[in-house]
Amino acid sequence: MEIRGLKELQRAIKELGKAPGVTPAARKGMTIAYRSAKTKAPEDTGDLKKGIILKKERSRRGKAVFQVTMDSSMNDIFVKVSKDGKRSYYPAAQEYGYITRDGGYMPGAYFMRDSLQQNQSKIEKTIIDSMLKSIDKALR
Repeated sequence: MEIRGLKELQRAIKELGKAPGVTPAARKGMTIAYRSAKTKAPEDTGDLKKGIILKKERSRRGKAVFQVTMDSSMNDIFVKVSKDGKRSYYPAAQEYGYITRDGGYMPGAYFMRDSLQQNQSKIEKTIIDSMLKSIDKALR
């Protein structure tokens, strides 16, 4: 029995294992959420929009995890300390809401959460399409 194209198939599978498409695909997908969060962020001072970053977690080979988060280097701007020593984190107050000085409640803008939820299918499609392109490229 002879199988034609077996060597070519083995070579293609070996090349597929080297496909560098995971990290770029994950980055492309999460860039959608990142841009959306920047657009939806409240514009009181403009610092909130500047503080939103797309950060890659350190991870093992073959795994790419990105998160839309606040830039920790801007904590000196974001952390507010009241006269009685209580610390508050401005981005969290904007996202989740806060109690006002007169005891009322200011609801959150949920700009980070909504940027993911409202774009979930678009993010998934972008990641899958990008991975398929890199797989096709590796198989050629």
